Amino acid sequence: QVQLVESGGGLVQAGGSLKLSCAASIRAFSNYRMGWFRQAPGKEREFVATISSNGGRTYADSVKGRFTISRDNAKSTVYLQMNSLQPEDTAVYYCAAELVGSPNRADDYLYWGQGTQVTVSS
Repeated sequence: QVQLVESGGGLVQAGGSLKLSCAASIRAFSNYRMGWFRQAPGKEREFVATISSNGGRTYADSVKGRFTISRDNAKSTVYLQMNSLQPEDTAVYYCAAELVGSPNRADDYLYWGQGTQVTVSS
């Protein structure tokens, strides 16, 4: 049974930082592209960042320069370091895993976590 479990969300003031983690119970984790998506109330789920099996990173323009995605294959964990957080970053953050497909297309991801809430106050 594949499981992705996010943690690290919370309430932070604008300008602050949070680090999200996603622990994966997934065979051959290192073969998967891992992504972070987010969904704010009343909005569609949107791409945040992704890291490929060989470590290549892609970011949404809205988070480029502020967020950093990384992975530890030995721990089957992917991280999202979020700096300079702004109120518009408030959302539920989801991690996801895919083997093939577009890096920033949510529909191509096979497995999803339950999400962790990030709230940024102004």
